[in-house]
Amino acid sequence: MIKRIFSLAGLSLFSLISVYPVMRVLSVSFRQENAFQSRSLVFWSASSSWASYEKLFTHTLFLRWLENSFLVSAVVTLVCVALASMSGYAISRFRFPGRRLAMVSIMTTQMFPATMLLLPFFIVLSKLNLINNFWGLFVIYSSTALPFCIWQMKGYYDTIPRELEEAARLDGCSLFGAFYRIIFPLSAPALVITALFSFMGAWSEYVVAAVVLQDPDLYTIPVGLKTFQSSLATQWNLYAAGAVIVSLPVILLFFALSKYLVSGLTLGSVKG
Repeated sequence: MIKRIFSLAGLSLFSLISVYPVMRVLSVSFRQENAFQSRSLVFWSASSSWASYEKLFTHTLFLRWLENSFLVSAVVTLVCVALASMSGYAISRFRFPGRRLAMVSIMTTQMFPATMLLLPFFIVLSKLNLINNFWGLFVIYSSTALPFCIWQMKGYYDTIPRELEEAARLDGCSLFGAFYRIIFPLSAPALVITALFSFMGAWSEYVVAAVVLQDPDLYTIPVGLKTFQSSLATQWNLYAAGAVIVSLPVILLFFALSKYLVSGLTLGSVKG
């Protein structure tokens, strides 16, 4: 009984610690421009209103930044899911010259953050005329997310019995048909994780976007929100309102795909 009480108390404490920053940002988004300097813990006061959200949508380029972020994140997600699903399958199922080197290279690239490669990326994009262009973000985001996605898909394919593909081949499926009809649907949990990782990485990335994009009309949300900060003052109410809205697509996407985040879909699919 005492152990259970301590467990509940600990969970309650950690829940409060986790919820407080979210509630703090929400309360700031409903207040005036100097709201961040207030020490009040009141969520909704007499001066609170929806004015920050109205100003965010009507007096700034937030909707344009939102559209740009959706475009970039969607393209990067599709590219990573498509390439990682096929590349991971090839590495998992086939033995070819350079396979081990490819696997080591994929793991090695994870040791270097994208910011460390920012200068080489910038030089390459400059020569290709991809600066201040969404194509530059597509290239960088996809190339930096793919190694993790490929390795993750390869690991999941290793858990799927080969007998499923052999049975499909005996029934007349081609190699690609066995992959598309059998393996691909069974890989839904790994594909969902790959999609979430790719989407969230592109959705929240700031450093690369700040270097590549120079036109305010092309800004993604993280770069756009930074414009609310200046050397003399920061519009914390707009900052907070934007942060609340930015978090909603990721939360909704997670809940929409959470039912696929289940492992062991192939358990019992092959009988001995």
